[in-house]
Amino acid sequence: MKSAGWVKDGINTKRTKPLGTNKHGALFYLKRDWQLYLLLLIPLVFALIFKYGSMAGLVIAFKDYKILKGFAGSKWVGFQVFEKVFAMRDFGKSVRNTLLLNGLTLIFGFPMPILLALLLNEIKNKYFKSITQTLLYLPHFLSFVIIGAIAYQIFGQASGIVNNLIEACNGTRIPFLQEDNHWLITYVAISVWQSMGWGTIIYLAAITGVNTELYEAATVDGAGRWAKCINITLPCIKGTIVTLLIMNLGKIMGGSFESVYALMNVATTKFTTTIPVLVYNYGIKSGKFSEATAIGLFQSVVGLILVLAADRFAKKLGEEGLL
Repeated sequence: MKSAGWVKDGINTKRTKPLGTNKHGALFYLKRDWQLYLLLLIPLVFALIFKYGSMAGLVIAFKDYKILKGFAGSKWVGFQVFEKVFAMRDFGKSVRNTLLLNGLTLIFGFPMPILLALLLNEIKNKYFKSITQTLLYLPHFLSFVIIGAIAYQIFGQASGIVNNLIEACNGTRIPFLQEDNHWLITYVAISVWQSMGWGTIIYLAAITGVNTELYEAATVDGAGRWAKCINITLPCIKGTIVTLLIMNLGKIMGGSFESVYALMNVATTKFTTTIPVLVYNYGIKSGKFSEATAIGLFQSVVGLILVLAADRFAKKLGEEGLL
């Protein structure tokens, strides 16, 4: 229970209000910061409409949905759609490929933003640092349609720039995008390159919050740059690293439809059948909306389980986690 305070004013003693009773109501903060709440309203409405509002459509995963009959007119079939989906030949293949592509991208792509952030933090020339950051961020803003077109111009077997250079050096042309195993390596490399620059933003922001006195004390003790990174910077941003790792684990069953679809071709079909591509083929191409929704719902549920499991594991290791 919060007690009242006493303030001496000359020879008189005045009783003050109990501690913590000077808080204003919600209306006060709403009037004071209405511009901020107005800006917050935009992403909030977006999330309500496109993230939560669309959840009503999940009901067709449990119905034999016919577009002419609508939601109410379609027959309720329970889990029959899921049984049909799990029995599909391409379903197991799509799950395997999704885990493989996203797993490799996570393994090779997750450490890259951390390493880049550490390197950028050591650059003292602000102009060079600004130019470098801009070049690293640029791929994130490019559509994967553009990235796919550039990739075929660079890595194409017939007329790609890289293969032209290899041939000019009396080498053999490499089918980077025309053979399954080479396609897998090229896809992972392009995905890492496209996302690593943008991922450094959060880590650089976390590094700026590290107490500079720690670096000064380490300098006095004779520590070099590498020792400071290992013993000061990385431990101080460990919470950020764990949080982003948990979030990325939740996306391991998702994947990007654009990235796979922009790089796929008829010569490479072993790894290109992923869950997003399967949803596109069934939902858009074939009009099997119930099957496509069931696959998407399965994907989301598995992603949620992975996030909860990773969060629980992080808490057992002593980290705060997400929840």
